[in-house]
Amino acid sequence: MQARKAMVLLPTYNERENIGSIVPEIFSLFPEIFIMVIDDQSPDGTAVAVRSLQKQYPNLFLFERQKKEGLGRAYAEAFQKVLNEFPDIETVVTMDADGSHDPEDLPRLLSARSKAQVVVGSRYVHGGVIHGWEHARQLLSRWGNRYARFVTGIPVKDVTSGFNCISADVLKRLRFSTLDPSGYAFTISTKYAIWKLGAKMKEIPITFKNRRFGESKISLRIVGEGIILPWKLSLTGP
Repeated sequence: MQARKAMVLLPTYNERENIGSIVPEIFSLFPEIFIMVIDDQSPDGTAVAVRSLQKQYPNLFLFERQKKEGLGRAYAEAFQKVLNEFPDIETVVTMDADGSHDPEDLPRLLSARSKAQVVVGSRYVHGGVIHGWEHARQLLSRWGNRYARFVTGIPVKDVTSGFNCISADVLKRLRFSTLDPSGYAFTISTKYAIWKLGAKMKEIPITFKNRRFGESKISLRIVGEGIILPWKLSLTGP
């Protein structure tokens, strides 16, 4: 898979410290790749940091949204923007900006995209590793994924993974308005919709690390969504 035909999407909210390191790391691996930072009016000046980086990296783009509406809406609007404005892009990569997704895993994911329409960076296949999470959080995530997979039937072990390489052709077939707009729910509903389209999916082990700076954005509301959504998808579809 040619990096010059791939776009990495990095959603941000108060990620100024992290964006200054993750962007150079990705470009050091793939100088010709495209990166779009999706910022929801971060009060810490994340957008300012991105504009400064743009002076050095011509393939870096900033998509400033008017307000914070959740990860799902940010991704859905960015997907549509890429499809409308970058017709040569063949692969769209979703990736956290906080350093939890290691850019060193990106070459393997992009390489695997030549054999599948969707590649999932997985913590829960053989070789997948999690660093920096307490035992309770690991159990919550692992069993939450098993629960979602059991209810929905999605043939992916890491249903909530946010590190994915998706064919632009597959994205063109999705109806973004029907996908759940919130955080982890969006990652699950997107995979469910992709699976229902019949797209070929493949999981690649990754090393997942705790965020470098800032606080985790997981909440009880997000956990609750993860419990309800699989049944909603199973009963009514995406």
